[in-house]
Amino acid sequence: MVSRVGGARRKTRNKFKKPIRRKGKISISKFFQKMEEGDKVQLLAETAYQKGMYFRRFHGKTGVVKCTRGKCYEIMIKDINKEKTLVVHPVHLKKIA
Repeated sequence: MVSRVGGARRKTRNKFKKPIRRKGKISISKFFQKMEEGDKVQLLAETAYQKGMYFRRFHGKTGVVKCTRGKCYEIMIKDINKEKTLVVHPVHLKKIA
């Protein structure tokens, strides 16, 4: 049986690359940001923090906060024609007004 090469971050060198001005320490305010149910959010990965990160296909997608699950949030996104639920840490989310 052939073993699989790579993992969830395979082929993400350019996709998860940070702009030069975003490099450095993680913002604490972004780490502890609070979301309400029904808020619109954009999935933007904080590559320095891997916990609660979503699959690379969903990078840049917009979703709606469904509920909380521990420190993370359940995000409802539309992937082509299907509704999918992701469990994402708030450091990887950007609130959309």
